[in-house]
Amino acid sequence: MSARLLVAGVGNIFLADDAFGPEVIRALDRRPLPPEVRVRDFGIRGMDLAYELLDGYDTAVLVDAAARGHRPGTLSLIEPELPDGTTGAAPPEAHGMDPAKVLALATHLGDEPLPRVLVLACEPELRPRGDEDIAPGVSATVRDAVERAVAALHTMVPVLLADPTATPLLSRPEESTNPSEESRGASTAGLPRLVAEGAEDR
Repeated sequence: MSARLLVAGVGNIFLADDAFGPEVIRALDRRPLPPEVRVRDFGIRGMDLAYELLDGYDTAVLVDAAARGHRPGTLSLIEPELPDGTTGAAPPEAHGMDPAKVLALATHLGDEPLPRVLVLACEPELRPRGDEDIAPGVSATVRDAVERAVAALHTMVPVLLADPTATPLLSRPEESTNPSEESRGASTAGLPRLVAEGAEDR
């Protein structure tokens, strides 16, 4: 049986480069992935994504903007630590689209283990200063990264379909870190384990 793989775009289309994930999903309309891959833009619907993660996938790739202190437009492939669901804490909040909170919510909602989750992240250049600011449209730097993310997905997906436990390289070998290397510095989105990082292709 073929592996089932989810590619999920997340982000707010009205908050500048936070729209990276939805923009990648739109670009995939022009370069579709194999039919055994479900491609969907979840926007800021964290509850919908949490339930989708419980639908029996082997692997899920979340496509998102994430500030990690790199050059704007840098792509990173991150494997977060999944919650174990054994704590007796209060239920996670059901609103918003923080990837770590979505994973915690999915663990709380379901009895089955979550799929393996990878995050294809892009370092943003433009970010609104406040939650109320509206700034539709991504920067030119992140726009360029959208096409590189599409190319990366077309490279990664066949590897993950063949072996959901594989660690695909993000870009050229000389642009990728050792897959076992831990990310350095603070992790602002609960995404601690860096799998691969690609330099901006210029």
